[in-house]
Amino acid sequence: MRIASFNINGIRAALKRGFSEWMAARDCDVVGLQEVRCRPADLPEGAFGDRHVSWAPGSLAGRNGVALLTRTAPAEVRSWGTHLVMAPGQTPNLDEVVTGNTDGLPTELLPFAEEGRYIEVDLADSLLTVACLYLPKGATPDPTNEKAIAKQDRKMAFLAGFRDHLTRRCQECAAQGRHFLVIGDFNIAHENADLKNWKANQHNEGFLPEERQWFDTIVSPDTLVDVLRAQHPDINGPYSWWSWRGKAFINDAGWRIDYHLASPELAKRAVTTEIDRDSSYAERTSDHAAVVVDYDV
Repeated sequence: MRIASFNINGIRAALKRGFSEWMAARDCDVVGLQEVRCRPADLPEGAFGDRHVSWAPGSLAGRNGVALLTRTAPAEVRSWGTHLVMAPGQTPNLDEVVTGNTDGLPTELLPFAEEGRYIEVDLADSLLTVACLYLPKGATPDPTNEKAIAKQDRKMAFLAGFRDHLTRRCQECAAQGRHFLVIGDFNIAHENADLKNWKANQHNEGFLPEERQWFDTIVSPDTLVDVLRAQHPDINGPYSWWSWRGKAFINDAGWRIDYHLASPELAKRAVTTEIDRDSSYAERTSDHAAVVVDYDV
């Protein structure tokens, strides 16, 4: 089973830059998208190809939005806020919006429920639950900038609640005999090997000590496994995000902030892990690259 996580930085822009061609070439069974950044009414026809779509667009116009594209219709779809479920080729019908479920959701996550940051599906053809996440970016703390402080405090609150949410979902899936996989843009580089210029970024959001320590608490051999790092423990990168500015992409001065975190038994079934880095700056579909894993399930 081929599963990809891809922050597309806006579906309409990505379609102009080759997203449909990437979808056809990769032929994934499951694709998790972050930053769809499109209101349902503005979604281009055929944007998601021939896949079943589970999509939490969120309430913030032009921001966020996560979706899971599956080859077959999922057995169940869950989100924190409202979401849409569409068959292949179907256009969004706002009369069929599904209300999310916040029962048992940690209180820290309630303010984020309608922002289009999380959706998960139970696959119908496999004992696998896949969740797709777009984690808040945060901001570099600056004692003279109240907005930056508030933005980073908000990210840290999300992290606290999301850790509890992950613990609960891992336990529930294990009790049901299901594998659990969370994919997405975590906006955190966990280790020094996960960004090119780590020394210069130790005081910037995405690589703050408290963010990295949080990551330590959610990954372990017994809870969730960072699939790419488990397969490639001794290399720098491979990176999945490069700034549009300057020569970051050309010089491969990137960050690895897009992950597959899998329950231990599923992680053991990972066969290959790849980063779909575009061939050139001019051919970039997004400022992120897709993280693609083949699992033997």
